[in-house]
Amino acid sequence: MRKAIFPGSFDPITNGHYDIIKRGIPLFDEIVIAIGVNADKKYMFSLEERKRFIEETFKDEPTVSVVTYEGLTIDLCKKLGAKFILRGLRNPADFEFEKAIAHTNRQLSKIETVFLLTAAKTSYISSSIVRDVLRNGGDYTVLVPDAVRVSGK
Repeated sequence: MRKAIFPGSFDPITNGHYDIIKRGIPLFDEIVIAIGVNADKKYMFSLEERKRFIEETFKDEPTVSVVTYEGLTIDLCKKLGAKFILRGLRNPADFEFEKAIAHTNRQLSKIETVFLLTAAKTSYISSSIVRDVLRNGGDYTVLVPDAVRVSGK
């Protein structure tokens, strides 16, 4: 069974995340979207809201599930029996950052990281951009899945 973990903070999930996950579905038997919890980070959306956004977005995808976790992603992979980490790349800076993490994970475990390039139409979207648009009262609805749009924020 080809199981992949797609880790992130998803504060909130964006259309870029959505694109990577949808394109990953045919590649894996199961994708676990793993919301990482970092006590040092201040989030705009609660963990429950972020989880609900993702569950609602993928409610019709039986091979996609959502979990929350603390600690190393490779430890979560081992716990869940996943052999792959799925990551999206928007730009060269993402590549350099993700490459270092992938090499570290490979050194510490047998987990392979699979990179998908974001689609051109979503390559500029990040959760931090969405949060900035939200904070400033802009129209964020074109940047996120419908489940986030109904949040009332």
